[in-house]
Amino acid sequence: MSRIVAQAVIRGAQKIVRQAEEDLIKAISDKGESQKVEFPETAFYFPMANALLAAEVRTLGDAKRILEYTKKLLPQNIPSDKLWLPYLGDALDAGISTLLAEEIIVGIRYLYRTEPQPDCNGFFTDTIMRSLGIQLVDGRMPGFAAILGAAPSNQVALDIIRQLQERNILIFVGSSTNGRSIVDQLKEEDVQMGWDNYIVPYGRDTISAIYPLNWAIRSALTFGGLKPGDAKKCLLYCKERVFAFGLTLGLVDDEKYATGAGAINMGFPVIADTDIPEIHPTGVTTYEALVKELDYKKIVPRCIEVRGVKVKVSSIPIPVLYGAAFEGERVRKEQLFAEFGSKSSLAFEYLKSSSLDKVNDGQIEVIGPDIDNLPQGSKSMPLAIIVDVAGRKMQKDFEPILERQIHHYVNCAMGLMHVGQRDMNWVRISQDAANKGFRLKHIGTILHAKLHEEYSAIVDKVSVNLYTKQEDVERLISEAKEAYAERDERLMGMTDESVDTFYSCTLCQSFAPNHVCVITPERLGLCGAYSWLDGKASYEIMPSGPNQPIKKASPIDERLGQWKSVNDFFNQKSNKTINQVSMYSIMDSPQTSCGCFECILAIIPEVNGVMVVHRDYSGMTPSGMTFTTLAGSVGGGVQTPGFLGVGKLYIVSKKFISSEGGLARLVWMPKELKEVLADKLKKRSEEIGIPDFVDKIADETVATTSEELLAYLEKTAHPALSLPSLI
Repeated sequence: MSRIVAQAVIRGAQKIVRQAEEDLIKAISDKGESQKVEFPETAFYFPMANALLAAEVRTLGDAKRILEYTKKLLPQNIPSDKLWLPYLGDALDAGISTLLAEEIIVGIRYLYRTEPQPDCNGFFTDTIMRSLGIQLVDGRMPGFAAILGAAPSNQVALDIIRQLQERNILIFVGSSTNGRSIVDQLKEEDVQMGWDNYIVPYGRDTISAIYPLNWAIRSALTFGGLKPGDAKKCLLYCKERVFAFGLTLGLVDDEKYATGAGAINMGFPVIADTDIPEIHPTGVTTYEALVKELDYKKIVPRCIEVRGVKVKVSSIPIPVLYGAAFEGERVRKEQLFAEFGSKSSLAFEYLKSSSLDKVNDGQIEVIGPDIDNLPQGSKSMPLAIIVDVAGRKMQKDFEPILERQIHHYVNCAMGLMHVGQRDMNWVRISQDAANKGFRLKHIGTILHAKLHEEYSAIVDKVSVNLYTKQEDVERLISEAKEAYAERDERLMGMTDESVDTFYSCTLCQSFAPNHVCVITPERLGLCGAYSWLDGKASYEIMPSGPNQPIKKASPIDERLGQWKSVNDFFNQKSNKTINQVSMYSIMDSPQTSCGCFECILAIIPEVNGVMVVHRDYSGMTPSGMTFTTLAGSVGGGVQTPGFLGVGKLYIVSKKFISSEGGLARLVWMPKELKEVLADKLKKRSEEIGIPDFVDKIADETVATTSEELLAYLEKTAHPALSLPSLI
């Protein structure tokens, strides 16, 4: 390691540790060592200290003990200009000291309510991390960039951001150079920032760069199933599975060097746009640890190369940028050029399979006026998007799976917004996209390209017709509605008993190496994104992929949902960590969870029932734990009897914890989730012979403690109270 770099790292670390000490002394003087200190919505306390030291920082007194360790770890002597020393070890120790000290500083800021900084996110919650889980593991989001500083111009900043977005890289932006931050540069260019747009501002100083780093270390605990205090394994997990890198723009001062050394400890290389000394030896990082790239046209590819991120850039001949980073973009009223559906007009989308001789591949036709011929004084038009596909291996059951991709594909075009599906869709095109030449035919171009790219194993031909005349849309929608109803009936009629094969999903093993989902017709994947039909289609498309068939053979206990064939598969694919799994039980060998679950089921012994909480609910539950606290003990590919990660639609399945009594065991759920599932819950209540059962399920408006819950259940005569004991 360069002596110059080591000197800067240790100087920066010493400065940051001094600041942490000063801030902590003041906070203890003001509020006392027993003062509670915490970050919002996390089960991991101070995540870096928790992961590396097994520390649970709950009070300022706990933080004081972390500071004492940090000071012992921090090298006291800066390398001499004349004396040669092995600098690497001291510099890396200084990097870890920096991260622990920065966590103390921002924790105290939260105590004094000076975080998050204006227009910045601040601490990233566990809920956010889990909600992005499926994108992390299915390749849509192949890596992360933490940008520190400011580009030499707003245009350079914008070019870097757009290049990263095109590659679907999640971008954390912050810190400053000479008092100016890239956050402000992007604001001045009216760039939409937020999780949906893959651009997340964390803070305007270098200290706040701890946020993306402690977000990364939590993935080892959440998805990797590692234990707090197993520092080496946590750091190796980050190196091998969290594809992150740092990009510094402008002067690299001592604080940035020190924070960068902490990132390098985690396996994350740092790339700079200034003439700094480089560190090429590999080992701590996969490739080079510290490099420079002065050509802004090459800097993003250089970052990708140094970290080894595997990206797939979609090259589609349309006049706007295209990538998953634009999927969450919103086109607001003041930006609107044209819209279709929702309250503005009649619109729908429909994909159907045809014989090979009836589909002219690549034919894209707009029947009616395009958006450059909008009715005078209006910004809305009717729209029917009809996609015809044909293929030797195409099956009718695959139609709704491919049709659902329309939402995903259209949203990935910059300046387009797509909400909903079927005949409840809503499409908006921005003024900027229209000014760049985007027209309705380009929606067809996108669908043709992406269906061929992602479903080439079953799709040989694709044609798209887009109708914009009211009479055409009204005429065609009746055929689409008949198809929707037929599909729903076919899917509703499927049961676990009606098939002889289940499907696995091991997508999440990129983050949770021992986790396996087993998907059945009546139990979708715990992320809520993959159904049995999806698994079947995926296997047809990619026979060696993450969705493998599991033949139902040699039943062991059909009440629990145990088969020898499923157990054998689970044992093999979980790296021999799980040898028995029950498909229909929460208490006896339940399925494992990765961390991407939509909801968590948890036993409440005091009332002989189970509660369910979804990841968007941040309040307290009658279990005495919030969602984030519950999630801290459920994920990582481990079996936890009494706790289970699930997709929300599993709640209304006939196989919902059927071995313990099914839906009748459900005693509490957040009001919002109850409203989302209202119609389906009512139907299931009638099927189990308790028409008013939904009213018997408590929510946070009547109970947030077990005592309040018991009183409510007794008042409503909830059936769980009279069922056999769960324990």
